[in-house]
Amino acid sequence: MDIFPPLTDFYCAIEADNRIGTSHISLYMALLQQWNISGGINPIHVKRDEIMERAKILARHTYNKCMNDLNKYGYIIYEPAPNGSVCSRVSLNERVKKQ
Repeated sequence: MDIFPPLTDFYCAIEADNRIGTSHISLYMALLQQWNISGGINPIHVKRDEIMERAKILARHTYNKCMNDLNKYGYIIYEPAPNGSVCSRVSLNERVKKQ
């Protein structure tokens, strides 16, 4: 029984995707948690520092690289904030399915 399909879909999608590492997974889990808290509606508004803390990512470079990678690979749609006083927007790709 699958009680949280977005989680299962993500793990099925990354199973054969060698581009995805532990930092990508940690970041996606933090984004998924924010999406869940926000009622499962896209897009979510994210503050970099909060997501980094939840994902246990310490370096901005790692955060930016992983966020951009997840966007490029089609797992999310990332709209970075123009400055630090505005939240970024992230949509989880609802079409992430088994590869």
